[in-house]
Amino acid sequence: MHAHKCTASVVESPGHNLILTAGHCDGGKAVFVPQYAAEYTLDKQTFGFYRISKWFTDNRYVHNTKKPISDLDFSFGRLEPSKSGKQAQDVVGANKLVRTPGYLNKVTMLGYPSSHDPEDHPVRCLTQTEALPGFYQIQAKCRGMWSGVSGGPWFSQVDWAKGTGEIIGNVGGYNGGGNDANVDWLTYSPMHGDWFFRLYDEAKNDQHVSHGTTYDQPPLPYSMGGGETWSHAKLLASGEYTGDGKGDLIVVWTDGEVTLYTGDGNGGFTGERRLAAPHGVWQDVKSFTGGDFSGGNGSDLLVVFNSGEVRLLPDVGTKGMDGGIELAGAGSIWSHADQITGGSFGTAKYVSDLLVRWSDGEVTDYTAVGDKGFGTEHQLAKPKSAWKDATLVTAGDFTGGNNWDALVRWSDGRVSQFQETGPGGVGKEVHMAPAGSIWSHDSVMTAGSYDSNGWPDDLVVRWSDGETTMYTHTGATFGTEHSLVAPK
Repeated sequence: MHAHKCTASVVESPGHNLILTAGHCDGGKAVFVPQYAAEYTLDKQTFGFYRISKWFTDNRYVHNTKKPISDLDFSFGRLEPSKSGKQAQDVVGANKLVRTPGYLNKVTMLGYPSSHDPEDHPVRCLTQTEALPGFYQIQAKCRGMWSGVSGGPWFSQVDWAKGTGEIIGNVGGYNGGGNDANVDWLTYSPMHGDWFFRLYDEAKNDQHVSHGTTYDQPPLPYSMGGGETWSHAKLLASGEYTGDGKGDLIVVWTDGEVTLYTGDGNGGFTGERRLAAPHGVWQDVKSFTGGDFSGGNGSDLLVVFNSGEVRLLPDVGTKGMDGGIELAGAGSIWSHADQITGGSFGTAKYVSDLLVRWSDGEVTDYTAVGDKGFGTEHQLAKPKSAWKDATLVTAGDFTGGNNWDALVRWSDGRVSQFQETGPGGVGKEVHMAPAGSIWSHDSVMTAGSYDSNGWPDDLVVRWSDGETTMYTHTGATFGTEHSLVAPK
């Protein structure tokens, strides 16, 4: 049986003598052992040991609670010098504490499990965090996180040569950092926000302050949900649907529900609104796209149903999803339109043109599409062309030219960009990913204007495992990747 009960890390402080751990780990006569090795006795540890002389824990915290007050499950310990008179930070260095940026983060978790691990060696996982709904906390999956890992750091970046990094979380929170079943693979952490850094300041200044008895939970950052839900996202469309000038996302789910996600203009989303209930006509949608086809103030949707019916829904953000204008009836040739995407393909500054990939591989560009019809048709690729293997098609302005550019994911995993797509042809092909690449797992995609540059060059991708990412400022290569939804 091993003696240790929690995990801690040295953090920057004026006295070079502070550690971070979980709030439910405080109290009692305890020592901190940097880079603990279970095979050695306490007096033989590589970096010695340090007695904890004082604890700093928010007085409102209740040990191992399942209530919102579990958001405060963090604690700082003040260390005495080692037997040689040295402070811990001077021996092993110190980690920097950084505010938790949001719910979605790539982190490295570290902890020493004292149970289910005969060797009592540390467990380390590179993983992805997501929201713990209803709490100011994040959660992540990592096997082997048994009892003993409480307080362990979650690094946003780490220099393994120095043994230090930036910490944005620590094992703790609801039920002491785990779910009701106390499984080893799901672990929680409080968000490091205002209350965390107030306590940190108290510990650095050796001034413990009472915070009263009430806890007002901070506003919870918006969460788009998890990969299990998003694996059912069938179709995506970009546009400006809320009237605030920022790009929004519309999702059609496999059960026919339709959801509008409100963009924040910085590559994220602030809320959602149901546009259509499940099990309605939207279960029969084959393809759809955003655009400005009706000349109104907001973006429209152009929708192709499996039956061949095509409908234009003007200003759906304010007018909703009902009715609309029929452009083609059931039984029309449009039942063979496998993918459609709106864009500005050579005739206007507005998104009023339509690129269509037909089931036989033909590609056509309809310019000046509107409530009166499909405008003028231009053939860009003949039937039985290579486009028969185009699995996904979207469009955006990735090159800054006069025309928008088409983006294609092929059946073998290749990704191509066709620059300056217009009535004269599909444009110059630029290869963005080779055959057999990870992009074979790209299940749905759309491009739009989602960040502060106000340009439709941001690519949203839903992967086969439900993970959803945004590539901002995409050009001839993919832009900066941002996680919107963690994988299931």
